[in-house]
Amino acid sequence: MDQYLQGLFVLSHDPVAEVRKLVCAALVQLIEVNPSFLEPHLKNVIEFMLQANKDADEEVALEACEFWSAYCEAQLNPELLREFLQQLIPVLLSNMVYAADDESLIDAEEDEAVPDRDQDLKPRFHSSRFHGSEDMKDDDDDSLNIWNLRKCSAAGLDVLSNVYGDEILPILMPLVQAKLSTLGGGSWKEREAAVLALGAIAEGCIRGLYPHLAEIVEFLLPLLDDKFPLLRSITCWTLSRFSKFIVQGIGHPKGYEQFNKILMGLLCRILDTNKRVQEAACSALATLEEEAAEELAPHLEIILQHLLCAYGRYQKRNLRIVYDAIGTLAEAVGGELNQPRYLQILMPPLIAKWEQLSDADKDLFPLLECFTSIAQALGNGFSQFAQPVFQRCINIIQSQQLAKVNRSSAGVQYEKEFIVCSLDLLSGLAEGLGSGIESLVSQTNLRDQLLQCCMDETIDVRQSALALLGDLARVCPAYLHPCLSEFLSVAAKQMSTPKLSESISVANNACWAIGELAVKVRQEVSPIVMTVVLSIFPILQHAEGVNRSLVENSAITLGRLAWVCPEIVSPHMEHFMQEWCNALSMIRDDIEKEDAFHGLCAIVRTNPSGALNSLSYLCRAIASWHVIRSEELHNEVCQVLLGYKQILKDGAWEQCFSALEPQVKEKLSKYGV
Repeated sequence: MDQYLQGLFVLSHDPVAEVRKLVCAALVQLIEVNPSFLEPHLKNVIEFMLQANKDADEEVALEACEFWSAYCEAQLNPELLREFLQQLIPVLLSNMVYAADDESLIDAEEDEAVPDRDQDLKPRFHSSRFHGSEDMKDDDDDSLNIWNLRKCSAAGLDVLSNVYGDEILPILMPLVQAKLSTLGGGSWKEREAAVLALGAIAEGCIRGLYPHLAEIVEFLLPLLDDKFPLLRSITCWTLSRFSKFIVQGIGHPKGYEQFNKILMGLLCRILDTNKRVQEAACSALATLEEEAAEELAPHLEIILQHLLCAYGRYQKRNLRIVYDAIGTLAEAVGGELNQPRYLQILMPPLIAKWEQLSDADKDLFPLLECFTSIAQALGNGFSQFAQPVFQRCINIIQSQQLAKVNRSSAGVQYEKEFIVCSLDLLSGLAEGLGSGIESLVSQTNLRDQLLQCCMDETIDVRQSALALLGDLARVCPAYLHPCLSEFLSVAAKQMSTPKLSESISVANNACWAIGELAVKVRQEVSPIVMTVVLSIFPILQHAEGVNRSLVENSAITLGRLAWVCPEIVSPHMEHFMQEWCNALSMIRDDIEKEDAFHGLCAIVRTNPSGALNSLSYLCRAIASWHVIRSEELHNEVCQVLLGYKQILKDGAWEQCFSALEPQVKEKLSKYGV
């Protein structure tokens, strides 16, 4: 390794740019893979990287620029880099200025009237429905935007701001202010880089910036009307980076006024004639919607009017972002949307598009997703639109299943995403309409289609199918009943796959669906109880290394099975009591946790000796409740604790009780022990 490093240092000043670039790449790789090799030489490496970051060859500078994020992420000594910040930050800032040949400069001139070319439409990925606490969604990375020195420098500044916080402000802000001042005669590109820098540090330096937030916003707002489109678009982005903090100030008049100005500013830019600005404004609005949530209710009408006006004007690529902004808005305001005057603006254009697209048109995907969010938000209010939407999903699934087997007879090409999006929209309908979906499903062969999808060879299809199985189990279990044993055995099989890590999301949804079925059909789950319990053991035993949502769902489903079939589960309880109680104590108070505790009490009543060695774990699990709302469950828990207090002789209960943490003892006092 030392010889290798010596060789790299010798080559670091090679006259050939390609060689210098590879030296930088090697050092970045090393710091990512094994930083300890570089530790003795870090000072020299930092000095070299600083020089390389200013290299006349942009590719060398780009490789060198990757170093700063890698350094911070490797959690190396921040002191060492701190002394170079004075030199590094100006380099990053000057590299954030658009290069003359940046392709964004050419794109930026494109007017909304120019149709999108097919190659501009990046592939889009739908993330299948996932039941649980942590969403497995990836950030939607704009793959069209090519990584370059400008973006890498901004990302580096973002990471540094998160490590050093407000310390970088005295170095950075004078430079930013100089670039922004119109007197300096700087070009629009200089001003644009300064606005980008403000957005990059918005989160890391918020403590230092917060007192000046009102001034920053006042300064940015006029830039939304700048004559240069790339300045308008970057201003949208930077404002969205502050949106969380802007929303926090809504409570007082000044803050409300500021929020209103930003909202109106973004809405105007959504109707910009420039495509890049439309895209940035729509994305910024979606971010603001997520943060503001129900605060948007008073502004719903004007937001909808702008979004649906854009919907009528945008070309294909930006339409997807409008769908996203509409879906996010529906999720943010929920039932507030369910008013005739809003639906009058929102639904007719969407329905017109829905009727215009064929079942094989990929432009249906974002529309299906958008309807899913709207159906969940409107609840029963969606029922007036539900029939045609529901029927179309069934038709799409049917024609796709046919195309899979025999392409020529279906007349469409098989594309799994049609099935996944349709299943997810049906889930959204089940969630929104509740038992009202019964009248829609009863007339169809959805049951057989769903069973087929639960056995599909692709992970995404199984994941969405099992989510729909759980959603239907909640609202219309009777409809599933004729195929109950098949559904149960297929779902149980998904939990006992040897390759669990590859299909965690499938196992997670299968586990959740089994629990939902169990509470509805009770004893009828008995044939698969042991198979599922045996699959849950290892998940709870290795909880540390398993996805949190799967652990929670496993603990809940185990409880639901114990509740409906205590005589099957209780003989095995000593094998899993401790891990199970640990998992239960991590779950937030809700109806699912209540079900699980009914199961816990049921198996303890059936086999009290099975939990004797795990009593302290049981006590901690009970103490994890803030408050048990169900009187019935509260009484069951009291009986369990008092039962043990009576069984345990010769001070054994006192011994167990005194070993518990003070806050656990305090919580247990509500149960009379």
